[in-house]
Amino acid sequence: MLVSAAKMLKDAKAGKYAVGHFNINNLEWTKAILLTAQELNSPVILGVSEGAGKYMCGFKTVTAMVDAMVDELGITVPVALHLDHGSYEGALKCIEAGFSSVMFDGSHYGIEENIEKTKEIIALAHSKGISVEAEVGAIGGEEDGVIGGGEVADPNECKMIADLGVDMLAAGIGNIHGKYPANWKGLRFDVLANIQELTGEMPLVLHGGTGIPADMIKEAISLGVSKINVNTECQLSFADATRKYIEAGKDLEGKGFDPRKLLAPGFEAIKATVKEKMELFGSVNKA
Repeated sequence: MLVSAAKMLKDAKAGKYAVGHFNINNLEWTKAILLTAQELNSPVILGVSEGAGKYMCGFKTVTAMVDAMVDELGITVPVALHLDHGSYEGALKCIEAGFSSVMFDGSHYGIEENIEKTKEIIALAHSKGISVEAEVGAIGGEEDGVIGGGEVADPNECKMIADLGVDMLAAGIGNIHGKYPANWKGLRFDVLANIQELTGEMPLVLHGGTGIPADMIKEAISLGVSKINVNTECQLSFADATRKYIEAGKDLEGKGFDPRKLLAPGFEAIKATVKEKMELFGSVNKA
């Protein structure tokens, strides 16, 4: 059964660890993440961007697949199905489709409009027991066509959004979606500390978890980050393992072209990446 992300993130904040949000793109991705979470007894958040939702034939299809997979695989750890960087319309669709958590990314609106739209999403989602993530200060890079310039959030604006009653808050602190450039200056821990001070118990979210050094991840968790988003790293692991399989000519041996064989190395690579992240985030045996 899918659960809201609210309780797992409150527990993470209190326990000084973070829950991994891993984006899913298809059946293999979903299965790999769920099995790894179960093996490690870790809570997990399955993230779905609007682009990935469209690719997987719509949000209702995604909900049906995840629900059925949780049941068929005997998954007992807490699992939240979460809209990642949702538009206002996308958030409404996911609430209707049975997601257990949504992110409304109003960071490209002015603060007043962001507040009004966030209030509407909170009221509707909370009436159905669905958790809500909001964002202040765009995250750098690109996430399925949603481009952010890598702003650093204003801690006072963060407090304004937190006070609306969201369950988690994503704040730009110099983090970037995708691969980090060589000249990246690192996370702004001074800003994160200010945000934490003003928002108190609010679980904070770190987007763009791929490529941030382990010591920075641990520092961010110590300053109130309770949810860390990972997408690119799983994609790179999957692509690398699949490339090696084909370059080694394995697809030409016997029935090596069978998709169950062809996709198996990538599947295992995703599992290994998720395991590494869950261990780093400290969520193992926290289900």
